[in-house]
Amino acid sequence: MATFIILANFTDKGIHDAKDTISRGDKFKAMAANAGVTVKDIYWTIGTFDSVAICEAPDDETATALALSVSTRGNVRTQTLRAFSFEEMGRILNKMV
Repeated sequence: MATFIILANFTDKGIHDAKDTISRGDKFKAMAANAGVTVKDIYWTIGTFDSVAICEAPDDETATALALSVSTRGNVRTQTLRAFSFEEMGRILNKMV
């Protein structure tokens, strides 16, 4: 499974209903599970982004579909990053020519 970091910012709708953010996090986990994605953890943050989710998905397409699906709910806008572990980065560097 590949690791993805999903960064999210509340929309106006999302911040208006901020008290529901924990339940929305649970719904996100259920949505992810239905899509074949494992949510390792969710953090609510201070700074540029309002939350960060660490996920494992079978491929880029699945992770992207999940991020798009959660964005269609209207509470957050997302950015998705593919993350590489220490071992994965080592394999990548070994392929350099």
